[in-house]
Amino acid sequence: MAQAIISRDPDIMGGAAVFVGTRVPVATLLDYLEAGETIDDFLDGFPSVTKAQVLAFLESAKDRLLETLP
Repeated sequence: MAQAIISRDPDIMGGAAVFVGTRVPVATLLDYLEAGETIDDFLDGFPSVTKAQVLAFLESAKDRLLETLP
């Protein structure tokens, strides 16, 4: 079984999807990338998140997106 990348818990950040073991919302990474910031910029701001977590999340998101295409 693959290791969990994100979690949701109503007691942590109001149930927002966060990187496992942190209180950092996944949406924050997407906001950084949308604003033109780099992964390293994000990691500098949120040192509790690892680069491996970010890359695993992005790979998973890519796979899910490609599964939905005709």
